[in-house]
Amino acid sequence: MTDDTGGGTSGSGKRLSTRETADRLGVKPETVYAYVSRGLLTSRRAPGGRGSTFDPEEVDALARRSGRGRPGGDGTAADRAAGSGGDGLSDGALTARTGITLIGTDRYYFRGVDACALAARYGYEETAAWLWTGELTPGIRFTAPPESLATARRAVEALPAHSGLVDRLRAATIAAAVTDPLRFDLSAPTVLAAAPALIATLVSALPVREADAADGPESALAERLWPRLTRHPADQASVRVLDAALTLLIDHDLAASTLAARVAASARAHPYAVVSAGLGAVDGPLHGAASGLAHRLLTEVLERGSAAAVVADHLREGRRIPGLGHRLYPGEDPRARMLFGLLEDLPQAAPALTAAREVVETTARYTPLHANVDLALAVLSVSAGMPAEAGEAVFAVARTAGWIAHALEEYQERPLRLRPSGHYTGPTPPQPLP
Repeated sequence: MTDDTGGGTSGSGKRLSTRETADRLGVKPETVYAYVSRGLLTSRRAPGGRGSTFDPEEVDALARRSGRGRPGGDGTAADRAAGSGGDGLSDGALTARTGITLIGTDRYYFRGVDACALAARYGYEETAAWLWTGELTPGIRFTAPPESLATARRAVEALPAHSGLVDRLRAATIAAAVTDPLRFDLSAPTVLAAAPALIATLVSALPVREADAADGPESALAERLWPRLTRHPADQASVRVLDAALTLLIDHDLAASTLAARVAASARAHPYAVVSAGLGAVDGPLHGAASGLAHRLLTEVLERGSAAAVVADHLREGRRIPGLGHRLYPGEDPRARMLFGLLEDLPQAAPALTAAREVVETTARYTPLHANVDLALAVLSVSAGMPAEAGEAVFAVARTAGWIAHALEEYQERPLRLRPSGHYTGPTPPQPLP
């Protein structure tokens, strides 16, 4: 790439070269071209056709929005706390304005309210509605439309018997979509009507493991999900832990699946397609499926009676210890901290809880890693006789509400704004035709 050094002039005064623009924004020259490709800056050819030039006022405005460069410095503390930094690329990092979740050092917030405090007082459905609208509706329940539910159940039943829970959620999402003729209406009222219906459909479309389980629309979503994850009878304390887990997992800023959902929404995909995009990104051992690895770890610890032996085997084989550490929290994950507190009230959870703490203590001798939410989900799934994939299903159902919250937010932004540019590293063109 040619380095532009000539500024040039226009009727509005001196224009900036690419190098001057990069310096003013505090970024690399190639990032300036990324801004141009995404419509954040307007370039003009310099006199004589040498390089590109930029309007200083437009550059300064972009610097203020992104909190970079000379005009805006690094952004104010208020901007960072409010999550109101500018959109765009900052030296290759994609950022997006959001008023949904703020992650602090040892806690996180939904629309400015401590998420753990919300989970302590309200259920999943109430917190989901809070994320969507900023209003609390005590006692709200999500119900599935009969046609949507019947179609989703047929789709789920058609899958092979070995299909996983998240596979079934994907199929149910697509089935629910085709029964909704208003899915392409992206107005907030229509999306807000479809969202609770979709989540209720996803849960009720899963096969029931406990035949005598109550499944009425008056039941909380956690009560309906419980018999689809285990044959163990539900008790109030156990369902309370599941409900808290759903609530705590609703959103966590721009995690991989949420970014995928927002990109889909930026392209104006309908809400069902947005959820499908999120479900596609969930299926990985470093994201939604991480709790399954922690489940297997705890199961092995309980079988062998020694956390030290299991941790040693993992390290010998070059495997990381699942359920430990989180890149956003230097200490214990606040979601894990709250769930561990609730699990202490369940007598049946004591063995798995002890195993989890032994894993943390064993590893902490050499590496200062703390428990994360995946380890807490694993304690719940192991102690309740759930399959290893149960934590991933809980994560996916919970995060559906968050993906929809982000879709509602993204629908109000400029379409296709989440379009990073690739940094080409292939052969220099033109190459000979093969």
